[in-house]
Amino acid sequence: MKMDHKSRTGEISSNRHGEIDVLRAVAIVLMVLFHLVYDLKVFADVNIDYQSPFWFSIGKASALLFMFTSGLSTGFSRSPVKRGLKVLLYGLGITVVTYIFMNDEYVRFGILHFLGVTMIMSPLLVRLPSWILLSLAGSSALLGFWFHKLLLTTNLLLPLGLMYKGFGSMDYYPLFPYLAMTLLGIFAYRHLYAQRTEPLFAIRNNFVLIRWLSRNSLGIYLVHQPVLLFIIYSFKLLV
Repeated sequence: MKMDHKSRTGEISSNRHGEIDVLRAVAIVLMVLFHLVYDLKVFADVNIDYQSPFWFSIGKASALLFMFTSGLSTGFSRSPVKRGLKVLLYGLGITVVTYIFMNDEYVRFGILHFLGVTMIMSPLLVRLPSWILLSLAGSSALLGFWFHKLLLTTNLLLPLGLMYKGFGSMDYYPLFPYLAMTLLGIFAYRHLYAQRTEPLFAIRNNFVLIRWLSRNSLGIYLVHQPVLLFIIYSFKLLV
């Protein structure tokens, strides 16, 4: 399915860069684990604190890995805008579904919205000199921490990280400060992969599960929550 340089789908070759498959697989496993803990607390009333430092770190690490690998993969992709529009559309679908079932906690600008928008932006970002990429990464982080302290009276700037009083969402990853991770991923591709003809690490990913998790990460993201909730409610009916 994936060829030595670029596959027919424009995706990265896991045969040449197995470490990126590993990063994606780790990200998806951490994400499912965190959401399982969240669901057990919220929907099954299990005495577990998903906001504790440990579980909070698990959830954030998953999201940051997805952002970094997304930036890293832009250099291997032939159609980032098309893929970005697809991911953004899925994100908007999650907004509709969570609005119906989660009321005020529905997802306005979650991880899929973020990834979709940054993929669409990537053809412009990859053209920037490295020093500008790093400067923008630092500025994005600083802006995000500053925006976090501000409260507006409008929800129109939520994608930028500017919230309003009383705002809450079960999944929120605005462009600032998180754009920094995507920019660092683009920077890493440029300096670690772009000019190489040999793998960066001696990792040839022959582990079927890791390849499957990496290649199906979007699909897993879309279906894992309904599957987890089905299992939880089925168990509650049986006990």
